[in-house]
Amino acid sequence: MSEFSLVTIEKKNKTDQVFHGDENSRMFNRIAHRYDLLNRLLSGRRDIYWRKKLVSALPNKKQLKLLDVATGTGDVMLATAKRYPALTAVGIDPASSMLSQGVEKIKRAGLSDRLTMIEGSAVALPFNDNSFDAITISFGIRNIDDVPKALSEMTRVVRPGGKVLVLEFSLPTNLLLKKIYLWYFRNMLPWLGGVISGDRSAYRHLNVSVEQFPYGKAFCDLMTSASLEHVTVEELTFGLASIYVGEKQSD
Repeated sequence: MSEFSLVTIEKKNKTDQVFHGDENSRMFNRIAHRYDLLNRLLSGRRDIYWRKKLVSALPNKKQLKLLDVATGTGDVMLATAKRYPALTAVGIDPASSMLSQGVEKIKRAGLSDRLTMIEGSAVALPFNDNSFDAITISFGIRNIDDVPKALSEMTRVVRPGGKVLVLEFSLPTNLLLKKIYLWYFRNMLPWLGGVISGDRSAYRHLNVSVEQFPYGKAFCDLMTSASLEHVTVEELTFGLASIYVGEKQSD
């Protein structure tokens, strides 16, 4: 049994705020019951493909030890467990209702002995230095108040030679596609998300956070500033999302 084997929700760093204030954590708690369904519908199930691409970029290590930041309902950990049968992983997130959904998914998958979920902050990770082989964060980095601090914390807890991988929305470089995408993001997505989740403001927040967040070279520079090396970016689905990978300097 691994040190991260018990699937529980623990409260860590309650005074810290991962997202932009208490309201955003409450927002994710309000939509937790429809979060997975809306991810599939609003992305045309591309979110599943994007996470598979993220998992394929993880270190090729049989006994992988993973930390998934802003884990939500645990999709990244569950996708990783399919590829790495000996995986041990921890998911951390500030939204307790999202974690509750994830705990149930992990139990149904029969992975309660290897996957753990805890409540906590990305800017004050409750782990020792050099604890994990890899750190992932998917569609969560743009919601963090202090992105440089969060990247610094991820660099701290990943082992030398380990990887930090970020999957995040971005904007297409093709001007026509970008125009169509922004129209969908600003108009259709908030309406559809609101109808299904009952919380239109949550999905209005999504397009605002994506449009304001740095992507491409600008985000690569943030990772480099956090002392990560060999930083790369891969655009997915015409630039609708991007995967950023950086390595911690080896001893």
